[in-house]
Amino acid sequence: MSPTILIPAAKVRPARRARLFAAVLLVSIAGFAVAQQPGSFHVEEATIADIQSAILAKKLTATQVVKLYLARIKAYNGASVEYPDGILGPIKTMPHAKGIGALITLNLRPATRKAMGFDDRNGRSMTDAADNDPAMPDALEVAAKLDAEFAQTGKLVGPLHGVVIAIKDQYDTLDMRTTSGADAFYANDRPPRDAECVARLRAAGAIILAKANMGEYAGGYGHNRSSFGGQVVNPYNTERDPGGSSSGVGAAVGANLVTCGIAEETTPSIRSPAQNANCVGLSPTQELVSRVGMMNPGVNTRVGPITRTVEDAARILTVIAGYDPKDEMTAFNVGHLPSEPYETYAHPASLKGVRIGIVREYMDRSIATKAELENIAMAEQAIEDLRKLGATMVDPGPEGLFTSCIRRYNPLLSNASFAKANPEMFPVDADGKPATDQVTTLIGLAMDPSKVPGKVTIRDFPNTPVPGESKYGYDWYLAQRGDANIKTLADLVTKARFFNDGSAGSGKPTGLMKTDTDTYLDTALRMQRRYAVQQIVLQCMAELNLDAVVYPTGTLPPAKIWPPQPRGAAGRGGVGVGGVGGATSWTFLGAQGFPAITVPGGFTSEVYDREVDPDAPAPAATDGDEAGRGGPRRATKLVGPVPAVLPIGFDFLGRPFTEPKLLMIAASYEKATHHRTPPSDFGPLPNGTWAATQTLPTIPH
Repeated sequence: MSPTILIPAAKVRPARRARLFAAVLLVSIAGFAVAQQPGSFHVEEATIADIQSAILAKKLTATQVVKLYLARIKAYNGASVEYPDGILGPIKTMPHAKGIGALITLNLRPATRKAMGFDDRNGRSMTDAADNDPAMPDALEVAAKLDAEFAQTGKLVGPLHGVVIAIKDQYDTLDMRTTSGADAFYANDRPPRDAECVARLRAAGAIILAKANMGEYAGGYGHNRSSFGGQVVNPYNTERDPGGSSSGVGAAVGANLVTCGIAEETTPSIRSPAQNANCVGLSPTQELVSRVGMMNPGVNTRVGPITRTVEDAARILTVIAGYDPKDEMTAFNVGHLPSEPYETYAHPASLKGVRIGIVREYMDRSIATKAELENIAMAEQAIEDLRKLGATMVDPGPEGLFTSCIRRYNPLLSNASFAKANPEMFPVDADGKPATDQVTTLIGLAMDPSKVPGKVTIRDFPNTPVPGESKYGYDWYLAQRGDANIKTLADLVTKARFFNDGSAGSGKPTGLMKTDTDTYLDTALRMQRRYAVQQIVLQCMAELNLDAVVYPTGTLPPAKIWPPQPRGAAGRGGVGVGGVGGATSWTFLGAQGFPAITVPGGFTSEVYDREVDPDAPAPAATDGDEAGRGGPRRATKLVGPVPAVLPIGFDFLGRPFTEPKLLMIAASYEKATHHRTPPSDFGPLPNGTWAATQTLPTIPH
């Protein structure tokens, strides 16, 4: 292995610096030669504080940090599955795959990227082959500038100096292609500006190294695959689901390919991939972080970090939180930010005096399948761990934490929509007009809540579709982006290639096609639901004097990639039913704007899997579809158990803008339990590099 030559960055102009970096790297014949790990520093499991302490002690440079991560990306980010017919065709999973498919675009100039042995498909742009704009420095050039400034001043340039970050491909990065995982034919695949959160990260000294793969257009639960980037897999078992659509971020952070990542959550897409990668995922208060520069922002969209520690999540939040005049929702956070940086609250402390409610609705053994029982048992252990830390655990019993308040307040708060959902109590005539005095009926229910009909747990709220929301989100984003070829949602459907593996969740995106037929926007029901649920939850927490609530992030361990979806699932693997998101994580409360943080909670010992039941009748065409792309669900059965060591997590959720309290609780639990363990198949590299035989497979276009 040839030695790495260090060039004084302060003496090299940016345009020439890129060429020099490439020339230096070309001296390695067997592969890309990175600096040997300086001293005793190990990038695996390194925190922000670890990296910055080493830089301040002059034992490490930002350039060396980037190279250490690039070595791991080279070794571990290759093809995660087999593509017999190319990247758009069927896949075959591989046990103990050598790669995880987490990162799709690397922030490297072409010459540097090629010298390191990375494929052209990892390039910063598919539409700018030259990529020589000096105003768009790559990750190594940014690191060199940080090193030069530190050498001159002896100070870090900002709170994220030297921190290496991956960004979900749903967010704009002006120096790297942004297509939300799609293989769409943009005239310029680079957007004209950074997303607001990305701009804030750069200003704080962060190094944006890569764009993360994702479930295409933030969908794809069950496969987490994109037409451009292929399949993401779980680093703890490469034949299993990596989580929600932010799966590339979760897998990259979990496998130590980057320090931290920025994810997005509409249902469980921060917390689910964080859980499945044994990481921390913070889904902040809806109005805390700007959504500007994100493809298809919606009413429920939240921006948040995935990290390996609670403190690192807090450090990222400090940088990206705050008012942005371009996102009107952030006006709500004015006056609600803490007086100190969020990381000052993310330290272990006694939980004496802290009251935490147990969301038994999400731990109900009476309706759980055998596949969920181990996760529920581990949740019970987490509750005991919190008690040992001094917390007062408020246990509602079998009825559930929020049921009493739902029974008392939901009829009034949901009013007309509640009446429509209960026609036996609120009959209508042939014209759909009330046949009785509905106001009187509502008063009767307020006087005697025991007469409220039907199931009334937090799990039983129906979906609230928003006509026109996605069409508006896509078309508004594209109008601001101003691409010459991709201008509307219809263009995304007609001017692109899509993967098709023959399953019901692939092929032409009928969900997007249906979305494009919407001709009006109506958020009334969604906003009424949001207000009603927030009022109910806040009232319940006030009555019980709760600081937070706790529940398992999900009761089902990561499933096999593309499991068959059960019919009549009632929230056990179905999409968006009974409070369960598409990745079988509890998501209903977070989707109403409450902040939630998931923390590693241990590992399973066994799992049950779903398989098609060959003895069941064939499904009818009306039995539902998968991922909005058509195809009936199949009757399934649980098989197992089979031994499996897979991560699980627990959520702490609080009132809006109570992130400081949640961070303190989460950090205390994290410190007491130490459940974070890196994936064994993606461990340290010898001397921070890789063997010549471990090359990145070329994925066919």
